[in-house]
Amino acid sequence: MNLRLSSALFTAAIVAAAPAHAAEFREFDQAAFVAAQAQGRPILLDVHAWWCPVCASQNHTIKQVVLSPAYDKLIVFRINYDKQKPIWQSFGVRKQATLIAFRGRQEVGRLAYMTNKDAITAVMASAVR
Repeated sequence: MNLRLSSALFTAAIVAAAPAHAAEFREFDQAAFVAAQAQGRPILLDVHAWWCPVCASQNHTIKQVVLSPAYDKLIVFRINYDKQKPIWQSFGVRKQATLIAFRGRQEVGRLAYMTNKDAITAVMASAVR
C-alpha cells in the first residue's frame, strides 16, 4: 500500500469515528425560521461575527453541547452580525455574541456576550425541554 492511500484511509477512519452533530446548523433565513417555529422545533439563534473571540468561544461550546442526542431536533440559525443587521435588530439584539433560544414561537432564553459553558448550555437546554 502506498503512503498516499494509507494516509487517505487513516483520514477516512478518523472522520467515520468522529461523532456527528445531532443538531442542524443553517445560515439564518426568515422563511426557514418561521417554518421551524410553526413545526414547534427547538431553535437557537446565534448572532455571530467572524472576528469576535466571544462568538468563537460560544460556537465551540454549542458544537460540544449538540453532540448529545437530546439536541437532535435543535436547529441553530446563525445570523451574520456584519451583514444581517436588520434581522438581529428585529430580535432586540444590541451586540454580537447573542444567543436566543426558542421553543416553537416562544422565546425561552437569551444570553449576550458570555462564554460561560454552563450558561450557554442552560440557554440551549431551555429550547429542548
